[in-house]
Amino acid sequence: MTVHIEVARETLDVAKLREMLEAQGCGSIVSFVGVTRGMEAGFSVKRLEFDAWEGRLTDVLRRIANESISEFGVKSVVMAHRIGSVEPGENIVCIHVGSAHREAGFSACSWLISELKKQAPLWKKEIREDGEFWKSGLG
Repeated sequence: MTVHIEVARETLDVAKLREMLEAQGCGSIVSFVGVTRGMEAGFSVKRLEFDAWEGRLTDVLRRIANESISEFGVKSVVMAHRIGSVEPGENIVCIHVGSAHREAGFSACSWLISELKKQAPLWKKEIREDGEFWKSGLG
């Protein structure tokens, strides 16, 4: 069982992160990549700005990744999240889950992104053509 966590100020390389997944013996690899949208509420998005409690973020991501291994029986989890400025079309978050069977992989991946949004000490400001907006909640 392996977990790899990354917090990045620069581009997330989804393929490179995928290579960090322990996939030997897995029959399924499920991935989720969240990308900055170019439009929100009918307005052009210039960028998102992510602020984080960096000293705590890695610990929270590692804890939920390990919990997904225990809860869903998956073998390996790789999670990465951007901080700082992220422009439209750029990757914000990447989750790869290696498991023996697809059902466990899909369940774990879905649970991980939901828990990340609930628990990760991340705050998002949306910079749009009509102004700047802090998005409510964590993640």
